[in-house]
Amino acid sequence: MKKLGFGLMRLPCVGGDGKNIDLEKVKEMVDLFMSKGFTYFDTAYVYHGGFSEVAFRECVAKRYPRDSFTVTTKLPLFSNPDRAGMEKMFGESMERLGVEYIDYYWLHALNRGSYEFAKSVGAFDYLRELKAQGKIRHMGFSFHDNAETLDKILTEQPNMEYVQLQINYLDWEDPGVQSRLCYEVATKHNKPVIVMEPIKGGSLANPPKKAEKLLKDHNPEASCASWALRFAASLPNVMVVLSGMSELWQVEDNVSFMDDLKPISDEERSILAEAAKELKFAIPCTACRYCTDGCPMSINIPEIFAAYNHMKHDIHKKWEAREKYAEIIKTGGAATDCVGCEQCVNACPQHLEIPKLLAECAADLS
Repeated sequence: MKKLGFGLMRLPCVGGDGKNIDLEKVKEMVDLFMSKGFTYFDTAYVYHGGFSEVAFRECVAKRYPRDSFTVTTKLPLFSNPDRAGMEKMFGESMERLGVEYIDYYWLHALNRGSYEFAKSVGAFDYLRELKAQGKIRHMGFSFHDNAETLDKILTEQPNMEYVQLQINYLDWEDPGVQSRLCYEVATKHNKPVIVMEPIKGGSLANPPKKAEKLLKDHNPEASCASWALRFAASLPNVMVVLSGMSELWQVEDNVSFMDDLKPISDEERSILAEAAKELKFAIPCTACRYCTDGCPMSINIPEIFAAYNHMKHDIHKKWEAREKYAEIIKTGGAATDCVGCEQCVNACPQHLEIPKLLAECAADLS
């Protein structure tokens, strides 16, 4: 299997409505992806408010033979389901996806807290039952925590077959994300790694000018995104690298270098290490949008954080960032509308203190 996976969490939408996916555009993207021999599609119960799974059914499952693609989806534990709740969500995923079995089924976004909850409701036993029944082919979990917690989970749950980790060249040595350390733990336990956020929510595709210059001076033809994807894909224990593609040109670019992958060289690793020094984001948001679905004030949190980061990269762009912010709040709540309910904090895989950060954004962007 080729190492590029199609992440179905940032699909093109109509009118800024995350639930109104542009299926015709997605079909065009899927057709190009499949025509180049790529087969791996990654979605989740919560992506696009559940409509990501539906988009997969309409754009892939209904249009291609079952043996020509691999599909993954995820069981969210952040909604605190009991056994009946897990069964309900799995059934809904199957119906939405339009398949008879799921190739890879994941417990979604485990950390030390949700791991204890998963054990208490028998989530790991449930995955094993689903596999024994032939409803899923492989089982694992996506993970957002430190290496010590990952080692504990893999030690206590040796039947888990794969782990999905956030790996990119910026987070590789980050003391909070611990990409390298988590990768090494998975490798120690002989668990293949599927990589999420290799471009860190798109931020590594459009880095600050100093970082971009380092990459372009070495290879003017290569996109900045290609450096990030190749970094992750070159790791020996990585099976698939996911890219949350939103436009056809992104598929075109990604398949152009992932079709015949050239591993990252030692010289290129050194260049990426230098580029990482220029990549200091005020708010390390990956735009996963887990925070937005339950926001009672409909605040477009990732977009506001992106405008704030844009300003912090270059203080001379403060007015540009403010104009961008003014456009953002036309279709959602303002940063000042936050009521501090903290549902977003509980949902955030990056463990960001979102209400506090929104207050900082409001002070600088309003």
